[in-house]
Amino acid sequence: MAARLKPWYTVVTPRQDLRDGRPLDAAEFAVHLEMIRDGRALKEYQDPKKFFEKTFLTKNMVDLSSQLVKRLSGVKAGTSAVFNLATQFGGGKTHALIMLYHLCKHGPKSHSWAGVRTILTASRQKAVPKGKCAIFVGTEFDPIKGRGGDDGTPERKTPWGEIAWQLGGQRALALLAEHEKRGVSPGGDVLNKVIPDTPCLILMDELMNYISRNRASGHADQLYNFLQNLTETVRGKERCVLAVSIPASEMEMTASDIEDYNRITKLLDRVGKAMVMSAESEISEIIRRRLFEWNLSDMGANGKVRLDKEAVKACGEYAQWCIDHKQQIPGWFAVDKARQQFQDAYPFHPSVLSLFERKWRGVPRFQQTRGILRLLALWVSKAYKDGYNKAHRDAVIMLGTAPLDDANFRRACFEQLGESNLETAVTTDIAGDASAHALRLDKEATDEIREARLHRKVAASVFFESNGGQAAKQGGGGAAYRNASAPEIRLSVGEPQIDIGNVETVLGELADACYYLTVERNEYRFSLRENLNKRYADRRATIQPEAAEERIKKEVQAVFGGGNANVPLVFFPEKSIQISDRPALTVVVADIDMSIDDEGKARTEAFIDKMIRESGSSARTFKSAQIWAVAGSPKALREEATRLLAWEDIDAESDQLGYDDGQLKQLRGNISRARGDLKEAIWRAYKYIYLYGKDNKLQQVDMGLVTSGQTSGGPVDAIIRRLQGDDVIAKQIGAQFLVRNWPPAFKEWSTKGVRDAFFASPQFPRLLDPEAIRETIARGVHQGDIGYVGKRADGEYEPFYFEREINFMDVEIADDMYIVDRETASEFGNRLADPAREIGGAQLPSSQDSGGEESSGADAAGEPSPADSYRNLSWTGEVTHQKWMNFYTKILSKYAVGGNLRLKVSFDASPESGISSEQVEETKRALRDLGLNPDELKSEK
Repeated sequence: MAARLKPWYTVVTPRQDLRDGRPLDAAEFAVHLEMIRDGRALKEYQDPKKFFEKTFLTKNMVDLSSQLVKRLSGVKAGTSAVFNLATQFGGGKTHALIMLYHLCKHGPKSHSWAGVRTILTASRQKAVPKGKCAIFVGTEFDPIKGRGGDDGTPERKTPWGEIAWQLGGQRALALLAEHEKRGVSPGGDVLNKVIPDTPCLILMDELMNYISRNRASGHADQLYNFLQNLTETVRGKERCVLAVSIPASEMEMTASDIEDYNRITKLLDRVGKAMVMSAESEISEIIRRRLFEWNLSDMGANGKVRLDKEAVKACGEYAQWCIDHKQQIPGWFAVDKARQQFQDAYPFHPSVLSLFERKWRGVPRFQQTRGILRLLALWVSKAYKDGYNKAHRDAVIMLGTAPLDDANFRRACFEQLGESNLETAVTTDIAGDASAHALRLDKEATDEIREARLHRKVAASVFFESNGGQAAKQGGGGAAYRNASAPEIRLSVGEPQIDIGNVETVLGELADACYYLTVERNEYRFSLRENLNKRYADRRATIQPEAAEERIKKEVQAVFGGGNANVPLVFFPEKSIQISDRPALTVVVADIDMSIDDEGKARTEAFIDKMIRESGSSARTFKSAQIWAVAGSPKALREEATRLLAWEDIDAESDQLGYDDGQLKQLRGNISRARGDLKEAIWRAYKYIYLYGKDNKLQQVDMGLVTSGQTSGGPVDAIIRRLQGDDVIAKQIGAQFLVRNWPPAFKEWSTKGVRDAFFASPQFPRLLDPEAIRETIARGVHQGDIGYVGKRADGEYEPFYFEREINFMDVEIADDMYIVDRETASEFGNRLADPAREIGGAQLPSSQDSGGEESSGADAAGEPSPADSYRNLSWTGEVTHQKWMNFYTKILSKYAVGGNLRLKVSFDASPESGISSEQVEETKRALRDLGLNPDELKSEK
């Protein structure tokens, strides 16, 4: 709310009883004529001057009263003697009858009352004639007991007798003595004598009540006959007027009532004129004249109240908001007349008053003027009090500010709607209960939304605009619901400086939270039917923690297994033996119970430290190989898993519960969102990494807020990228790193030892792929940083590679293959280059032997002479794993050069600890990498 606009309650003043918090009962707006005649009515009805001050003379009221003045003056031209005020309940008809009564009863004394000059001008008469008045109210007259007889007046037991007594006293009543005795309606000739030729007014109200009560006794038929004769008699009189009111509420009528109602209506319409007392555009003036105090000496030319500059300012700014957002509000709202609409309705928002005409008038029990007045009196009284007590700064009274938290106001609403069962929907979702969803959402919202009370305002607007879920008849015979459209809601809650985008946000949050709010496309309604949210709340309570735990683990495995990183994963290990002790990077996903909140952190870290240090009953060699992913807290995971399971359970029952298309669409959407939310909860939860630091102690790394949309691949890819950035994991390593970190005790460093160091020592970065060390060695040899050698039994190097290209696939990771530093490699290389130098105490063989002549048996290169050559050489036996490299170096390497060496391998591994599925898969991958057929690998349980 813009602070520069004054709250409405500081600009206009509600009447005293509303300010005092004691709005009068609905009886105030349901006064009947008998109360006026016998002086029992409230002062503002009884006192004609006050009555006219509070009355806004609508166009039809001026028309009706001016015809009365002319007719009582003896002017027949352009007038009617009979008027049918057969409008809906609360349509202003009784108010109009009271107006006619006061005019006729007081005659010229009325000239000083507010609005009477307008009536005289319309009638073109100089004065209001004073005349006799007779009143008959069907709800008050009892034909069995009758009236009089014990109060000094003669007894009257018929409507005609009562009217005759009021018009002509004893003389007139004596003319109907026999009709009174027999209960028979008088004919026109008798009535002509009863009704005087002087000005007189006959007012009849609530006829349907009298007819319904007296149908069995025959009095109802006699009333019809009397009315028929009376209308004809009145039409023949020059200075008499008959005004009849027949309330039309089909909801309270039987079939016989409806038949009689139609019969009387046709009669009156045939001989008289039907009148509707107020048009939609005039209701707002009627209402604010009745509910607020105005300076009646300063009225506009049209008879409407004048607004002060603060009210005009507020109306202008609200109108401008509508103009600025005209594409987002309903088309029925005339934007080009927005300023006038706000001024006509102030201090109410136009959507408040137009609601009753647009939607509520179709509700059978709704009493148009009376019902509106009763509701708004309660509304204004509560809003005035809340405005001061709660510092609400609403510049106008909007639909969303309706005091639905007040039991009296809710009761009045439900009475008009004819549906008290809406109590649960309102108190659960909107207001009336401290835990109502709209109130809770406002408390949890951003400052802007919370201060505007936007959730409550939107929810209340939906309630009113959706007509409480009442069905509306359609021409095609079907039933549709009066829904609240998004444009209607925006108009109802829109105000200067509000971010209209917040309305969409609030609607979405209400749709997700409320139990009785139904959403269909872009329309909303509150109804008696529980929605999917309510079913969800009920079903959620039945989800067992064990089921949620199982689903979390399944989803964690799916999320972590969905990336691109080719890194082995171990899920939820309970024992250290479940994690292989091998020189390869392994991501271990901790169980969700191993949280690192304040209570569980110490226990979790102790468990991880033990798992890293131990491998079964032995000490673990490759402590650096493990990277642990740990959840911060399982709470969010359990919440999301429970939500997903509840929606899936509801979906499983959808065929039996008969959801409509909109609900099915919502259900599918909820399931999809729940799955996505659980996935994101896993990403957010598993943001902590544990590994061994360079100090050989457990180290924690907080990855911060990471979501699936922020990174390609899965969580493992994100972990690797983070640790690569921290130089904890390396994709490649340079040979110079090996040189700088050469163990002082080693002259030769076995290639296996080199590789293992990257997973056993926290001083070394973890290699993403342990096979990368082969490329490091190959590059280092080619660049002359290191040498790559085998070692014979006599201590000499064979093979020997230094400063020459070597395929990384030819580098073997083994205990008896080594790297040597540049100095050692250079020295050995120089000795190889000088045949005269001895290596290992023996002279190197010379190509020139025995005086430089060629040997007759074998040449200098050791090639056999033709006479000593063999066509084939083969061997079968078992070689222990300690001799595999020597077997290759000393035997196979000699025959691999020619390309005709074939090697068949058969191995059988049966370790005591067993072989894990992970190891089997790893072996298959290795075979595949070597170009060998992994399908030949056999495994037995």
